[in-house]
Amino acid sequence: MTLRLQDVDLLDGETFVHGPPHHIFKLLRQEAPVFWHPDPEGGGFWVLTKYDDLVQVSMDTATFSSAKGITLATLEFFPSQNLMMITTDPPRHTKLRRLVSTGFTPRMVNRLEPDVRRMVNDLLDSAIAKGECDFVTEVAAELPLQVIARFLGVPHEDRHKIFQWSNKILGAGDPEYGGIVIEKPPETEEEVQALIEQFRRVIAGAAMEMAAYLNRLEEERLREPREDLVTTYLHAEVDGEKLSTLERHAQFVLLSVAGNETTRNLISGGLLALTEHPEQMELLRSDLSLVPTAVEEMLRYVSPVMYMRRTVTRDTEVRGVPMKAGDRVSLWYISANRDEDVFRDPDAFIVTRQPNDHVAFGAGGPHFCLGAALARLEARVLFEELLSRPYDVEVVGPVERMRSNFINGIKHMPVRFRRRPR
Repeated sequence: MTLRLQDVDLLDGETFVHGPPHHIFKLLRQEAPVFWHPDPEGGGFWVLTKYDDLVQVSMDTATFSSAKGITLATLEFFPSQNLMMITTDPPRHTKLRRLVSTGFTPRMVNRLEPDVRRMVNDLLDSAIAKGECDFVTEVAAELPLQVIARFLGVPHEDRHKIFQWSNKILGAGDPEYGGIVIEKPPETEEEVQALIEQFRRVIAGAAMEMAAYLNRLEEERLREPREDLVTTYLHAEVDGEKLSTLERHAQFVLLSVAGNETTRNLISGGLLALTEHPEQMELLRSDLSLVPTAVEEMLRYVSPVMYMRRTVTRDTEVRGVPMKAGDRVSLWYISANRDEDVFRDPDAFIVTRQPNDHVAFGAGGPHFCLGAALARLEARVLFEELLSRPYDVEVVGPVERMRSNFINGIKHMPVRFRRRPR
């Protein structure tokens, strides 16, 4: 059946549960690169799918604001939601970012490489010794959890709490993570409001648990300061004032979730792409110096964060299409990363692709991902160590994806390690 523009539905999680709907984005890029999408909850929103448009909007924070939220949900789900660094605009965003940016520079991150390599080898040793494992939960999720826990100051034994909280916050619409089962799309206003309330309870519950946990950590840091982000935010000042309790909570939630969720899905999605393209896997095995380039292709091909939202602050236009102040605008990185006008053979997975100016970390501007260097390091070390071992890796069971239009996430991916013939 021929897909029509009026059939496009980017709000239904089912549209994404078998993988990103690249055919939909291709249609939008070709026929409606600035597309008005209906929304029973909030009237509608703009969908931008072309690379150049995402760059233009991302650079213009005065016209396209992050302060009203970065997802398509129009309601606040927990009190500190709009106090996060990612949901502020310059100049306050710049000041909040400066508090921790020195810890995320490439130079500082590279100092972590020996520790990250040790973590990777411990995880791979354990997984390979078993012969088979769930690569997502036992490797791809474990590595960024251990790393971000160290940055934040979360004890190693508590790292899985971050995993559970972030799954609830970003995967509230997935029955496994949030417990919300959507049997059919809501049709009446009452059904819409009831569904929103379910989401609110799940997300707010996770956020409240994180707030209580952070409070306990801060009490410990007041007695015994450490070199971690909990201590940094506890004593930090912006414009001569210390951060409020809600502001500290907001940054803790943001760094906890973003620090593990996106890297987890980059690594798991990257391995899936390699198993689906065995000739690319063999190319990397034969020349590990190509791994950094391969990681960039994984970022483009997977696009772990599929979109971000902005809100129009003043009447403007994109591609000659007028937009009004207050309009919501969604920036679909997963589409821009396959824009035919920018990338040659965009649907192909090519580990040697150069140039590769993808927008997986954002399309420029002040909101470019703070943890980009850290994510690249973790993925590079993981694949260097994995591909240097004398084992083939194959997927041996169903790949289960998150029911989400926001995160391109894999929940489970069973793999087998088989020793390669000499």
